Amino acid sequence: MKADLSWTFSPGVLIGVAIVSGAYVRRWRAVRSGDSPRRESEAPVWRLCCFMASVAVVLVALVSPIDALADQLFFAHMIQHTLLLDLAPVLAILGLTKVILRPLTRAVSDLERRAGALAHPAFAVLLYVAVIWAWHVPAAYDFAVRHPLVHVLEHLSFVLVGSLYWWHLLSPIRARLRLDGMGPVIYMLSTKLFVGALGMGLAFAPSALYPYYEHHARVWGLSAHSDQSIAGLVMAVEQSLVMGVALAVLFMRALNESEQAQKRRERFEAV
Repeated sequence: MKADLSWTFSPGVLIGVAIVSGAYVRRWRAVRSGDSPRRESEAPVWRLCCFMASVAVVLVALVSPIDALADQLFFAHMIQHTLLLDLAPVLAILGLTKVILRPLTRAVSDLERRAGALAHPAFAVLLYVAVIWAWHVPAAYDFAVRHPLVHVLEHLSFVLVGSLYWWHLLSPIRARLRLDGMGPVIYMLSTKLFVGALGMGLAFAPSALYPYYEHHARVWGLSAHSDQSIAGLVMAVEQSLVMGVALAVLFMRALNESEQAQKRRERFEAV
């Protein structure tokens, strides 16, 4: 069977992306053209680039041939999931600053306070792992790919849990429950190892587990079992790479914050 490399210009996706992009650009330009002497640092161009890159990732996942291939190949579907779960949320949050978020800062803080235990990083870890594992139960997975509305719900759940997970690590707003010290390391290890284990389980499973792909016409000469093995490796490798890069960035940020704190102490002692 020939691979489907068509673009799927879903109106819902395009309208949603246009609304979110327009709102962000409008706010970024308002901060950039404001009266603050620090407006360029409060809304730098690289933040805009990050947010637009996040939008591009969503379009690649849901509009490009990856979306069409996901109906034929498990590993293409896995690539789609990793883009929505990690890369898009990371880039979107990196596109935000305290000032850009200022109209929503109080609402976010109030929501965090009212959420109680649900705002704790441990809940984000549990939810992230549970959602990924639940959707990859063969019965749930097959049900989603066979029913468009459920499939949309699956994608939305990945974006939401990914956003919550990365918010605790990258949020420009100082959270009430901030991850300090070894917190980010434990936070990421406790998540990525469990998800990576799922990927390795899929990669080395003795047989194909998903009836949808077993009974689907094959493309590129890949058997359902080989396709599943590649998909598992995609998940495991992506989780390892993301964890490694994120920990390196967080380590550099911690060093910078420590250096800034030391300079403030030295200025205070010199007075």
